[in-house]
Amino acid sequence: MKIGILKETQKGEKRVSISPNIAKLLIAKGFEVSVEEDAGTSSSFKNSDYEFVGAIVKKREAIFKESNILIKINPFDEEDLKLVEKGQILMSQLYYLSNPALIEAIAAKGVTAFSMDAMPRISRAQDMDVLSSQSNLAGYKAVIVGANEMTKIFPLMMTAAGTIIPSKVLIYGIGVAGLQAIATAKRLGAVVMATDIRMETKEQAESLGAKFIMVDNTGEESEGGYAKEASEDYAQRQKEAVNKSLFDADLVITTAMVPGRKAPVLITEEQVKQMKNGAIIIDLAALQGGNCELSKMGETVIKHGVKIIGTTMAPESVSTNASELYAKNMYNFLMHLTDENNAFKWELEEEITDGTLIVHEGKIRKN
Repeated sequence: MKIGILKETQKGEKRVSISPNIAKLLIAKGFEVSVEEDAGTSSSFKNSDYEFVGAIVKKREAIFKESNILIKINPFDEEDLKLVEKGQILMSQLYYLSNPALIEAIAAKGVTAFSMDAMPRISRAQDMDVLSSQSNLAGYKAVIVGANEMTKIFPLMMTAAGTIIPSKVLIYGIGVAGLQAIATAKRLGAVVMATDIRMETKEQAESLGAKFIMVDNTGEESEGGYAKEASEDYAQRQKEAVNKSLFDADLVITTAMVPGRKAPVLITEEQVKQMKNGAIIIDLAALQGGNCELSKMGETVIKHGVKIIGTTMAPESVSTNASELYAKNMYNFLMHLTDENNAFKWELEEEITDGTLIVHEGKIRKN
């Protein structure tokens, strides 16, 4: 079974889907691994690092032509699909719920495609969950970027010249990214507050030292490990409960996303007007429309004295670690899907396979 590792072409992307360490493990299992030339350069992995562990470095066209399995991080685009051949197996994040045209184009090529972002949120799939591994890094980096943008320090500091009070940080969304943001901000000495539609996250937030902002819950809950879209009534009550903390915050990090839908607006322009002058908002949901009404993906907007940074914060900003984690997720996924002879088992009713297999031999299974 021949695995081809493609160089990411999306603007700003620095990660690679398989690191040299994981390439070595795959080769030890009997797979043949080919890597596109310079695929790992932006993650500090040289071509020679791959060659040292037994992988073969090739030109892009050769990877497409000679591989049974093609692996990426970002969705296969139009240029990729021109080179894809019938019968190949594609693995990447496809965001199939919001990319129906892409899924149809993939199916038209007569290939099979797994979407890594569709991994079920179940305990036995945790070591394959790329959203979790990458979000963990995003939560950490959001705090670091916020600290760099602020004109204050995080911790309490007592000096001969006077006492500096700790900064206040507010986290919207207590998923993987939010929990890591809480932990990082607390370690840096900030006073941290957090809120989420899912009441089951209260204990998790408090265990890391955050004050959980209670909103009377009348039936809002999670679905498949993700937050559901809140009702208008709940969204209004959340705004009212969170406003005091929002208006006092020096740094706000928003992480709330609903799979396949536009991100919920949690902070309106009217609320931004009442925030501290000099406050920072890091909106990690900007790619899906943003949790702040004023966010723009990939841009820093200064409005009403507040700096709003719209980003995925991505993991590409710490691409070496992000690539290693993504690669380990992919290794575990491949081990799950294949037998001792490295052949795919095609257990179509099995929960992990069923959840991630979007196109099978040119036929769309999920849309």
